[in-house]
Amino acid sequence: MADHVSLSVPDESTCFDDDGRPKRSGTVWTASAHIITAVIGSGVLSLAWATAQLGWIAGPSVLLLFSAVTYYTCSFLSDCYRTGDQLTGRRNYTYMDVVRSNLGDVHVKICGVIQYVNLVGVAIGYTIASSISMVAVKRSNCFHNNGHDHASCNISSTPYKIMFGVLEIVLSQILNFDQISWLSIAAALMSFTYKTIGLGLGVAKVVQTGKIQGSISTGTEIDKVWKSFQALGAIASAYSYSLILIEIQDTLIKSPSAEAKTMKKATQISLVVTTVLYMLCGCFGYAAFGDQSPENLLTGFGFDDPYWLLDIANVAVVIHLVGAYQVSCQTLFAFVEKKAGEWYPDSNIITTEIDIPIHRCKPFKLNFFHLIWRTIFVIATTFISVLMPSFNNIVDILGAFAFWPLTVYFPIKMYIVKKNIPKWSGRWICLQLLSGACLVISIAVAVGSFAGLVSDLKAFKPFK
Repeated sequence: MADHVSLSVPDESTCFDDDGRPKRSGTVWTASAHIITAVIGSGVLSLAWATAQLGWIAGPSVLLLFSAVTYYTCSFLSDCYRTGDQLTGRRNYTYMDVVRSNLGDVHVKICGVIQYVNLVGVAIGYTIASSISMVAVKRSNCFHNNGHDHASCNISSTPYKIMFGVLEIVLSQILNFDQISWLSIAAALMSFTYKTIGLGLGVAKVVQTGKIQGSISTGTEIDKVWKSFQALGAIASAYSYSLILIEIQDTLIKSPSAEAKTMKKATQISLVVTTVLYMLCGCFGYAAFGDQSPENLLTGFGFDDPYWLLDIANVAVVIHLVGAYQVSCQTLFAFVEKKAGEWYPDSNIITTEIDIPIHRCKPFKLNFFHLIWRTIFVIATTFISVLMPSFNNIVDILGAFAFWPLTVYFPIKMYIVKKNIPKWSGRWICLQLLSGACLVISIAVAVGSFAGLVSDLKAFKPFK
């Protein structure tokens, strides 16, 4: 077995890290950019709707609660990057490696299914969301030129989903996180752009009307109950990035302190920034529209003018999602390619690389297997996105499916094992109560989200 083979690993140097891999170059700022790119997706534009379902007290309170829980559990996860000593222990390169090191193979299989199914769902959701924003640009210009009742302004999203898929096929040939830092930084800037515009428009509408819309509670009707559950899913999904935390941490330089310390700082910076943005976007959007808040501030046409500003915001959404798709899917790509290499180590298809010359740059090495499998993956997720009706329901379901196991259960369980916390001790009971409460929330979200998806599917017509 490979575990018993003695390998000669180069000493840590200016070229190699302590595990013999090329020197990592990530910093707290690049890690923060990766997190912000992955966390602050276009789902933030639905937070006004989510706040409207929960009301003025529960809405902001739930946002703060999820932020605190996420930081708390992600700190546990960061400490598990190395097995043993935080400076010299063996590295775990993926979330599944961390689970295997601390909990064993049975938990690894469960974790793998949840993680990679979620990543496939994220790819589908991003494809849907990007097409909605592209359609919104087209419709906004059409409405401006022809009026809101013009029939030709009803536009199919299918061509735009295909366009997004073609672009992702090209970008998916970039091999790993270190090579897409520039894309994450650009995507993070675009994320701030459209959120700033959405926030600005919400503030402007409140100032213009001179009123703060909304109520303290949302009522007790059954429809409101389902929508409240969906709102919890939207908020949970807005904080779900733990499934790629270890992969981001694996890009960090081990200097001057342990990677865990740097990652905790990056998590703190990112969550403070994202929570402030979430609170502002959610609360000002709700204040502007009250209980009639649209599911997406930029594409639900809560705002009509200035149309060119809405166009800029929606273009920024698309650019951000282009980067977010890659940040999320690189984990899945790496897993499949690692397994393929282990199963077929002598296969020419897996090992063959083609040098593609680039003017005044080093040739780009295109791996034949990467080209085939990544292309098939993007085509498959694009096709599924064409058959799905709503980005919001996909987001809510993903929030329900992934938040509890990946953000709460596994980090808490691994932390208990790593720190040898005694069973039935005060700390053990508190951690178990936290995990149990989050499980109940996830079940409620799943019920509400599936009810919403079934309702949307009844009226949805694919390819139209």
